[in-house]
Amino acid sequence: MSRSDRAPYAEPEIDPRRWISLFILLLAGFMNLIDVTIVNVALPRLQENLHATSSQIEWVVAAYVLAFALGLLPFGRLGDTIGRKRVFIAGVFCFTLFSALCGLAPDMPTLIVARVLQGLSGAMMMPQVLAITQVIFPPQERGFAFSLFGLSAGLASVAGPLTGGLLINADIYGLDWRPIFLVNIPIGIVTVAAAWRLLPPMAANHDLKHDLGGVALAALCVFLLVFPLIEGHSLGWPSWTFAMVASSAVAALIFVAFERSRARNGKSQLLPASLLTNNSYLLGIAMVTVFFSGVAGFFMVLAVFLQTGFDFSPLESGLTTVPFPLGVLVASIVSGRARGRWPRARIGGGAGLLVVGMFMLRLVVGGVADEVDHWQFLPPLFISGLGMGIAISSLFQTVLAQVPPRDAGSGSGAMQSFQQIGSALGIAIAGQIFFSTLAGNLSAGAGSHPAFVESLGNALYYECAAFALIVALVFFVKPVPVQGPAHGHRPQSVEA
Repeated sequence: MSRSDRAPYAEPEIDPRRWISLFILLLAGFMNLIDVTIVNVALPRLQENLHATSSQIEWVVAAYVLAFALGLLPFGRLGDTIGRKRVFIAGVFCFTLFSALCGLAPDMPTLIVARVLQGLSGAMMMPQVLAITQVIFPPQERGFAFSLFGLSAGLASVAGPLTGGLLINADIYGLDWRPIFLVNIPIGIVTVAAAWRLLPPMAANHDLKHDLGGVALAALCVFLLVFPLIEGHSLGWPSWTFAMVASSAVAALIFVAFERSRARNGKSQLLPASLLTNNSYLLGIAMVTVFFSGVAGFFMVLAVFLQTGFDFSPLESGLTTVPFPLGVLVASIVSGRARGRWPRARIGGGAGLLVVGMFMLRLVVGGVADEVDHWQFLPPLFISGLGMGIAISSLFQTVLAQVPPRDAGSGSGAMQSFQQIGSALGIAIAGQIFFSTLAGNLSAGAGSHPAFVESLGNALYYECAAFALIVALVFFVKPVPVQGPAHGHRPQSVEA
């Protein structure tokens, strides 16, 4: 959110095209979200066709997530500086272009590079989506407008695995997995054309400056942490991997000192120094990181378990996982009726349901012999989806409630960044547990099916622990105060 957006919350004139503009923004957000979910069902086929290692497969997912996370803050500020409509259109155009590059990639290195560029493009458009919605809607309509993003996320979660499975199963023109990326091309072209024609112009603030040093330090910190987690198990954990993890903590301290120094000198900061000393906000950021680490890695290892371990087709794998996004969708609709009440209880209750669902799934997986009955996966996945749908909007609401109005834009962007960093960490940790257990069992002479069963079972212990930690941390979260529409949401009630 730019400085010019913070003060005037009552627009003198209401844009008559705001709802069609919202549809365009939702379409872009849907394209970004479905791209994340659609890739999971294609990972085993990618590994087979491009002769990829397990770490390369992890990087297909992690490269996008990392690039997206690192780009959110600088590109959000770029929209403030040169105009959000301009950056949004550029982001959608680049996302479409690099989706084509992903679909045409001849080998894994090219695909991973294309995923990095695709993630950066997603980071260009997504901060503008929320900021433009904030500007074009009057306060009394913003709550409903923002609620549609949650519904869109639920639909994307359902559509992603199904669409990916159908496209791969159809094997269009012998392209196998490639249409999961190429399908973005027509959607992107329509979105760019519609945005150019229908989105209102967005004012720029050329006085804002970029914190390039902060961007570089933040990128270094994340790379030093995540790279050894992903590569360590395949290399046998040499000493330099532990040195990189330790160096990431040093880089984080340097980043904090650098941002505080810029604040003292009156310079702009990538992450405002006031947020770095806001304990409630930092606790919320930690919860967001842990929460999403427990989600992202789960779907990656589940897809490998079903397709590589038990010969499920991509379509069968996608259909097996549908109960989870359906649970998210149902819970999102029901949670919308709560109008933001009882956020802490909903975070704790949702995380608790995720613990129950993941533990139930652990029991189901432990009973698998030579065949997987996908119907047994329905109850635990649906319960887990309900938990996520209940917790996620309340978690975001509670984190941003701890942010002073002057830092609302930066606080929101940083939260989205740590959401993606958590996803990358979850992919690294769950992948490490799964693939190292699998390699150990196979080298010890275990059968293929028992090896995959134990590998997924061990990975699920991390998911249970992550969501149990969220339940424990809820008790340290401050009650959400009454808020007006300053953040672009409905007023929130004081929690009982």
